[in-house]
Amino acid sequence: MNAENPILPERSEIVEAMRKIYDPEIPVNIYDLGLIYSLDVNPAGVVEVDMTLTAPACPVAGTLPGEVGRMIETVPGVSEAVVRLVWDPPWGQERMTEEARLELGLL
Repeated sequence: MNAENPILPERSEIVEAMRKIYDPEIPVNIYDLGLIYSLDVNPAGVVEVDMTLTAPACPVAGTLPGEVGRMIETVPGVSEAVVRLVWDPPWGQERMTEEARLELGLL
């Protein structure tokens, strides 16, 4: 990051980057699926994300957080992405956006 003219990442751009990543078993992106529990950006451009998976035995548990971090780091102004996998509270369908529920025929 240029110290004279820092470019801070826009939250909306980070969200859009995460919307490019899809759950391998459900045809919905991870953000609208409700897998992102928190998203914080500090003044140095470090993005911290707490995320979960639909189930602890998800086959991408070892790789998806890294993929999310790499995608976030493509956003202008992001200096680093720290992605933590959390299990509490457990994921449930109520965390999905209305658009995701509609896409899956749950509305």
